[in-house]
Amino acid sequence: MMSAPVDLRNASSSASKAGLLDSQNNPIAIPPMPDYSGRILAYTATAGIIVSGILQDVFGLWTLWLLAGALTWPHIAHQLTRRTFLRNSTRIRQKILLVDCAIGGGFVGCIGLIAVPSVAVVLMLMFSCLIIGGIRQWLFGTVIMAASCAAGVVIVGPADSFQSPMLTSIVAILATGLYICVTAFYSHQQARALMMAKTQIQNQREQSIALSQKLSKYLSPQVWQSIFTGERDVRLETQRKKLAVFFSDIKGFTELSEEMEPEALTELLNHYFNEMSEVALKYGGTIDKFVGDSIMIFFGDPTSRGQKEDAFACVSMAVEMRKHMKIMRQKWRSQGIKTPLEIRMGISTGYTTVGNFGAENRMDYTIIGKEVNLASRLESLAEPGEILISYETFSLIKDRIMCRDKGEITVKGFGRPVPIYEVVDFRRDMGPNRSFLEHEHSGFAMYLDSEKITERERESILCALEDAAERLRQEKGS
Repeated sequence: MMSAPVDLRNASSSASKAGLLDSQNNPIAIPPMPDYSGRILAYTATAGIIVSGILQDVFGLWTLWLLAGALTWPHIAHQLTRRTFLRNSTRIRQKILLVDCAIGGGFVGCIGLIAVPSVAVVLMLMFSCLIIGGIRQWLFGTVIMAASCAAGVVIVGPADSFQSPMLTSIVAILATGLYICVTAFYSHQQARALMMAKTQIQNQREQSIALSQKLSKYLSPQVWQSIFTGERDVRLETQRKKLAVFFSDIKGFTELSEEMEPEALTELLNHYFNEMSEVALKYGGTIDKFVGDSIMIFFGDPTSRGQKEDAFACVSMAVEMRKHMKIMRQKWRSQGIKTPLEIRMGISTGYTTVGNFGAENRMDYTIIGKEVNLASRLESLAEPGEILISYETFSLIKDRIMCRDKGEITVKGFGRPVPIYEVVDFRRDMGPNRSFLEHEHSGFAMYLDSEKITERERESILCALEDAAERLRQEKGS
């Protein structure tokens, strides 16, 4: 007289395909309770009520037709929803359940509203409506049931007595209880299985996030973000874009590698790369690769703030790297590394080809072009602690950064000599208002960036400087 509250065949198939496992890595078995089985259970319970009513002369013999209908309708409904156009209908379960409500209401009306059997049938119908379609389905089912019940009462008339014999009442109560218990059991099993599936999916999601975070270490954060948000496809494709390209390496690293053990050298190099990478990410640079002691970074892809801002961010990054190198050099000196390590850098701006290069099964997101060669050449020509930039880079940042003309160089791929410039410092940091001070001698090193010092640190620094000055005066006087 109604469809099953749960249909788990598709869910079970999906769970099997998804490989859902419980905490012991066993497949989650979602119990099969299709509409067909549920409807057979409900109509069989109703048939039992009809039989007990006929045996006790509560219902007339004509209700044998209702008995026949109760035993055949589930099969008819199954064929209608599996072998006709109805199988493609959306919400077919809810629609067939409304037909069940009409049949059930008609049955209640035809038996003259005898109390216990009528309540039993209504309870099974309402239980099914609430589970399958919620309040909306329950309201529609109630209206249809009431209308068909009224029609049945009009045609057949009410019973002489609304009371039913004890046996009929017991059968009706047991049949209803059996249906509700069985369907509630399967609903509970489904809820339990779905909860386990949810837990498994959550665990898989956490594992995927952890794995993606590990994989992100092999990609620049900007590239990784664009891939995982779907903004960029992972396929062999490139495009032409105007980028600011940066190269750097460490002057003196080769000599140092001959003096240090490989383990200590690796630790030093990783510390250097980690510090410089943080500076690069701070300014929005896309880290292309690490080669030996060299770093290649570019600005303007996958995100860009405009050519001028990209060039300024690139040069600003280089200036901060040069300052930060002084801090690391002091730290290395305190660790016994006496070789004076200096960073040298080169920057060029121009059109390059950027994108995925390689094979379908192994790609590298990088850039190629003559501007890349120019930046590498500028880095190799730079003196220790020097930042050399191309003319186009200079034209984009000259209003905010002080530069010095370094003449021209000849570079392969360029038809004429290329003017180059040396980066001095930010214009805002020039003169008496500058925030950065440094002084370095054998036995003394000072690096000061007043913009990064808090008030509490300021007092501590002043005390340290006064103590150092007093110590020097005493030693000079003695």
